[in-house]
Parts: sequence; C-alpha cells; structure tokens
Amino acid sequence: MNHKRLLVSSLMTVSVLLAGCVGGGSTAMFRGDISHTGKMASSGPTSLDKLAWKYDFPKKVFSSPVTDGENVYLGCNDGLLYALNQDSGKVQWSFRTGSNVESSVALYGGYAFIGSWDKNLYAVNTETRAVHWKFPTKGPISSSPVVKDGTVYVGGEDGNMYAIDIETGREKWKFPARGGIYTSPAIKGEHIFFGTLKGMMYAVNIESGQEFWRFPLRHKIHSSPAVDDNNVYFGVDDKHIYAVNIRTGQQVWRKKTAGQVLSSPALSDDLVVFGSKDSYVYAYNKDNGFREWEYRTEGPVFSSPVIASGAVYIGSTDRNLYVLNESDGSFMWKYTAIDKIFSAPVVDNGKVFFSSVNGSLYAVQ
Repeated sequence: MNHKRLLVSSLMTVSVLLAGCVGGGSTAMFRGDISHTGKMASSGPTSLDKLAWKYDFPKKVFSSPVTDGENVYLGCNDGLLYALNQDSGKVQWSFRTGSNVESSVALYGGYAFIGSWDKNLYAVNTETRAVHWKFPTKGPISSSPVVKDGTVYVGGEDGNMYAIDIETGREKWKFPARGGIYTSPAIKGEHIFFGTLKGMMYAVNIESGQEFWRFPLRHKIHSSPAVDDNNVYFGVDDKHIYAVNIRTGQQVWRKKTAGQVLSSPALSDDLVVFGSKDSYVYAYNKDNGFREWEYRTEGPVFSSPVIASGAVYIGSTDRNLYVLNESDGSFMWKYTAIDKIFSAPVVDNGKVFFSSVNGSLYAVQ
C-alpha cells in the first residue's frame, strides 16, 4: 500500500482515535466512548515530569492505543495486537492476525475485538487469547470497532457497515454504504454515524440497519465523527469541519481551515477541538461554530485530540505531543518523539500514552 493509504488508515484507527478508557475494567474502545467524544474520564498529567517508559515495536505503528486501567493495547504493522502493562511497559501477550493491524481494539465482556488488513474482524478471549470467532469481510479493516448491548459495529473498506453478534460472530445486518469506510463509527441513541470515501455521512438505525438520513459532500471523509445530544461533528477533505443535526441530517454550521481535516474531533461541554493539515489545532463553539482559539504547531496535524484534566492532548507531524489549556488553547508543555505522530493519544491513571510512526509507544507522566 502507498504512504497516503497508510496515513489515512492510521487516522481512522484514524482511525488518529483517539482511544480511551471507558469506565475502567474490561470495557474500553477508540476515542473513549461509543459517541467518540475523546473526553477522558481519567486524569492526565498537566505538567511534564518524565518518560515513564517507551516500547519499540518491530515495525511501524499507525494504530492508536487503548487502555483499560491495567494494560495498553496497540496494533502494529507486523500483524500483531499487543497488550502491554501500563505501569512497566512490559508485553503481557500478543495476538497474530494475517496482516497490518491499524484498527484500534475494542474491549468488551472479556473479549478484544480487532480489525486487520487481512479482511477479518477478530474476537479474542483476553484471558486465553483463543479466537472466539473470526468475521470475514471483502476488504481490509482500518475502522475501529464500537460495541454496544451485545453487538459490535465496524466499517469495512469493502464499503459496508457491519453489525455482528458478540457471542456468535454472526452478522445481524449489513449496510451497503457504496464507498470505502475508513472512519470509525460513533453511536448516539438509536443511531450509528459514519462517513465514507464517497463523501457521504450516514445515520443508520443500530437495530435494523435502516438508513435514517444521509448528508452528501463532494469530498472524502477520513475524519471519524463525534456525537453529542444535538449534533454530529466531523472533518472533511474539503478543508472544513461540519456540525450536522443528528435528528434532521441538516447542516447546523461549517467552518473552513487552510488544510484538509483528517483529525477526528474531541468534544468538551462547549467546544469541538480538532487538528488540520494546515498545522493548526482549532477549538470551535459547538453551538454556533465560533472560533474560540487556535494553536499553531510546526507540522500538519493528523492526530485526533483527547481532553482530560482541563487539557487538550494532541500529536503533530513535527514529532511533538502538545498539551494545551482547554479553555484558551495556551501552551502547557510538549514532549518530542522520535518520529511523526499520526495516532491519537490516550490518558489514563496520570499518564498519557501515544505512539509515533516509527513504532515507538510512549508513556509520559
């Protein structure tokens, strides 16, 4: 695959994914919750103290880490899903698929659900590492799965959104989006939201798989949506960030940046925060789209931000992980990695975990 494909799929796992802890224990998934708000319940470091540990994988990493309070889970282009102890960075176990793992894992009910470029979604027992089931699709899976009420949902590059029974691995429904799905789906209420490379944002009923509405665009959607009680927010390759009403499918507002928006937004009580290829991190008012603040990095920003402890954590291709004040975007601190940062960070138990493209996973506190 070419470099652009690797970049894009990383953002979806990019899908960028931020990833996160959901209530601790054995439930965790990409972007922190099923609505993909990027809001972390756990506390994070607000001042840079030290590197707790670093682990170097054998190949490049485009997946975003996920934590469950005990381990950090991360996919690698060597075809493995790794589980590392959060405190020590020691590998606890690994699971091999047939190709690159650029999807982020979802943990639920004692299983790890992970997509692979070998075109399969795996359900792996986290205690025994045995394959509970393997669900085949007709294309690579870069989308990160989301789990709710006994069903796992995942998009495929074959253009389908799948709903799969957790226990049996059987298909409940399949929605033909007619365009490759790199984005990771987000759920709010009775609907699941996702974008396609054909430039369509969909809202689909999670029980029936029936289309609720569609929002057409002229450019590809690589940014995974985030949803609150009113709107779904997402970036588009047309350099805009959009807010669309979740009940009507009508545009509430859109704002233009100077670069493509592949970063997935994070939501606070009042703000939608995201990065742009123009090297800036932006914060807009969720209700009216007013620009509250911006911060300039030294390289395009494809990483998806997370919000914790009153701070925004986001990586840049300038090799820095930035920590910015949530309220005004002022600089707090940064940590310089060995290589570009495409993936989303995750905050848990006073540490921030993030990976760089060369294959290094960092735990900073």
